[in-house]
Amino acid sequence: MNGQRRGHPPKPAPLDDVSKKIIEQLQADGRRSYAEIGKAVGLSEAAVRQRVQKLTDSGVMQVVAVTDPMQLGFFRQAMIGIRASADTRVLADQLAAIDAVDYVVLTAGTFDILAEVVCEDDDELLELLNSKIRNLDGVLSTETFVYLKLHKQFYNWGTR
Repeated sequence: MNGQRRGHPPKPAPLDDVSKKIIEQLQADGRRSYAEIGKAVGLSEAAVRQRVQKLTDSGVMQVVAVTDPMQLGFFRQAMIGIRASADTRVLADQLAAIDAVDYVVLTAGTFDILAEVVCEDDDELLELLNSKIRNLDGVLSTETFVYLKLHKQFYNWGTR
């Protein structure tokens, strides 16, 4: 369990104020240059590059392009609530291996797992549900929440 005590969340990575400011700069604009970030946080371009590398290597952050699925031809998004009769960690790994699944989280409550999917259309969603997700060992039942409109999706919540 990565040195964690059972039932306790991992301790946050120790970040100094400069690293936090770098993260916040990239959350505001992931294309911002190291030189621009350096000016904002008081470091050289090389020092920023080194810090960003350490932050990504350690898993504290990722720098990625966030896309609008509809602009790329994926017109159906849904969240699927899954009730499991088996080890949810194993099931989560199997779900994560499916290309159309972009988000998997283990939960407590009505569902054991939530999985977000991005599909081209309803036919692809139906095929995904019936041929892949519901056929996985340990899937007891599913409930699909089709997205009508993505109202908010931001990743700029900062650091603590």
